[in-house]
Order: sequence, then structure tokens, then C-alpha cells
Amino acid sequence: MSRESEPEAGTDPELSGVLSAGLRAELIAFRRDLHMHPELGKCEFRTTGAIKARLERAGLSPRILALGTGLVCDIGPLGSGTDSGTEARPMLALRADIDALPIPDTKTVPYRSTVKDMAHACGHDVHTAVVLGAGLVLAELAQRGLLPHPVRLIFQPAEEVLPGGAPDVIDCGVLDGVGRIIGVHCDPKVDAGRIGLRPGAITSACDRLEVSLNGAGGHTARPHLTTDLVTAAAKVATDVPALLARRVDARSGMAVTWGRLETGHACNVIPQHAELSGTVRCLDLQAWREAPDLVHAAIDEVATLHRAKSEIDYIRGVPPVVNEPDVTDLLRRAMTARRGPSSIEDTEQSLGGEDFSWYLEQVPGAMARLGVRRVGDTVRRDLHCGDFDVDESAIAVGVELFTAAALLDVNRP
Repeated sequence: MSRESEPEAGTDPELSGVLSAGLRAELIAFRRDLHMHPELGKCEFRTTGAIKARLERAGLSPRILALGTGLVCDIGPLGSGTDSGTEARPMLALRADIDALPIPDTKTVPYRSTVKDMAHACGHDVHTAVVLGAGLVLAELAQRGLLPHPVRLIFQPAEEVLPGGAPDVIDCGVLDGVGRIIGVHCDPKVDAGRIGLRPGAITSACDRLEVSLNGAGGHTARPHLTTDLVTAAAKVATDVPALLARRVDARSGMAVTWGRLETGHACNVIPQHAELSGTVRCLDLQAWREAPDLVHAAIDEVATLHRAKSEIDYIRGVPPVVNEPDVTDLLRRAMTARRGPSSIEDTEQSLGGEDFSWYLEQVPGAMARLGVRRVGDTVRRDLHCGDFDVDESAIAVGVELFTAAALLDVNRP
């Protein structure tokens, strides 16, 4: 049975009747349209236009970001803040990411991607529908005089492109006047109708690492006269992670994992060049800040031991998402108000990266894991896979979570 058909445990009368069956159906259709027309980071022009048009139909005034894609939209009572001569109260921001991934959609559904080798395989179409739906509900509440303080919607491009689109969006001023920010991320391990919460770090830092090794090559009959780059590359691949494991507190969870190693073209020729690519993941924020220097030193040490010259391109990705306890509690209280305490589960810290973390470097905030698994489904599914899909009743759950959080936040002392 779909969670959407279960009776709600809501105690907030302001939401009663606003999230209608018609709006639920519209949001599902909107999500399916985005799913059929995915766009990669910094190219989300159709997606941006569709969001803008729907918000304008609701009487709102969304603003496309100077980046060309993504948009921001404020919702609130007329005359709030400085316009009425009173001090403006910091807004609550609701954030969605809008880009897709460069992988094929392998599902057999009517709303399968129509774009070759592109798919919403991480649920950003769901995130977008959730924030759009929350915006439409909050706009109606504002028209009825039930939203005493403004809320900001942020539709962010390029989350999947390191270091994420969040830094560019922040540079556009979207956090000006924002006091707290919340977001959700689809979780295929959590049933639809439920959310996962965790105060503190909920994701990992994720950086990219590109290493070039160079040296005098030669004949495999005389390795002692060469820089044996194949051995040097192999040692960097195996010894650098081992060195870091002894130089960093094990509780920080720092891990260097290689995804590519290329060198050589003939069995009897020692090459002059080798390349390695990988990721650096870290569970601890302070360790992430120290990671570039530590990784550089370890690679240089191993390369020098094998007479190889190293060139290192350490590409900053994202810090961990560290949920602020008070904002996490806001999400807990909001979900309890709508769906009851049994709809919340504790969640573990993942090794995935999320550029929502950049917002939390500026303002307090929290991200919840939005359950999208169909109740009773026993098939193990994951994000970033071509067959990823969701129980669409999760969209309404996300809308309820955000709208209830906005009402609770604006009514706090």
C-alpha cells in the first residue's frame, strides 16, 4: 500500500486542504516531465524555464540566476521586513538541485528519459518537484495571511559537477537575508513516507585527485638504469592510502581510492609517463581541510623513493554536510507534526558527497534523507544507476516536511 494513502498525523491546520489531490498529481506530472527531459549541470535551461513558468502562474516573481540556469524565488507577506519599517527577520531557505547525470536511463516506464545517455538517476527531479510544491503551498498560505515571515526557494544548477554549483549560486547572493537552510536527498534504502535524520555529519567530503609521474624510461632488460614508472605508479596506488591511514586519525575516515591507472604501451619498454586518477573522501570536516597537504606529502614521498617526478592536481570537491542540531530538530518536529514520530528513522553518515555542504559553511542548516523506496520492495537499489526510480508518493511527503518546517520556523521565538 502506498504511504500516500495512509492517514496523516498532522496537527497543523494551516496545511489542511492546501496540498490537494490535484496538486499532488500535478507535481508527479511535473517530475515525470523533468525525468523525460534531463539536462546536465550548467545546461538546465528547459528545467529552469519550466520552474519559472509554474511559479509565475502562482503569482510569484522568480529570478533566474546570473549563471543563466537555476533560479531563486521569495515568498512572504507584503510589507514584511524592511519594507514595513521593522527589522527583517532572517529567512528560511528551501534548496533543490536541478541537474541530471550523464548515464543512460535503462528503465522501461512511460516517463523514461528521451535524451540519449542522460538520466535523473539521483532524484534531483524529485527534489525539484518537492521544493516547487512547497513553494506553491506556501504561496497560497501567504495569500491567506498564514505565512507571517518570508521563505526563499533556491533551485540550484550543477550539483553533480565538482565542486558543485552551490559556490557559484552563493556568489549570486542567494544567502543574503537567509538565517537557515534545509534540503532533502532521495534515499532508496528508506521507505516512502519516512525520512532519515542525523545531527552532525551526514555525508562525506569528496575531492578529486589527478597524479602524473614522469621519469627516464628504457628497456625492461635494464630497469636499474631507468625510472621504473610502472613500479612507481603501483607503489603510489598502494602505499599512499596506507601511509595516510597512519598519519590521520582513523576516526576521520579519510580514504584515497583510485579509479584509473594508465602507463606504458609495450611489454618490453619501461614508459616515461604514468597517470593515476582517484578520489579523496573524508568523514571529518577538519581532516578534509588538512587533506591536500597530507596527500601531496605522501605522494611526493613515495614518488621520490622510486626516482619519479610527480605532478599533483588536487581538485577540491565538497566538504561534508554537517547538519546543525537545532535545524535537524526543526525537521524532526515538522515530520512528527505531519506524519507522526514513527515516520522518522536515524540514518548513518554516507561516503557520498553533496554540495549542500557549501551552504552550511555560511549559514546553519540540515539535510534529511527522503525515503523513496516502495513499501515492501526487497530489491536492493542505489543512486547513480540507470534503473533508479522512486515511489512518487514521496513527493507529497517532502512537500509536507518543508511546509511544516517553514511554519514551525517562522513561529519560533
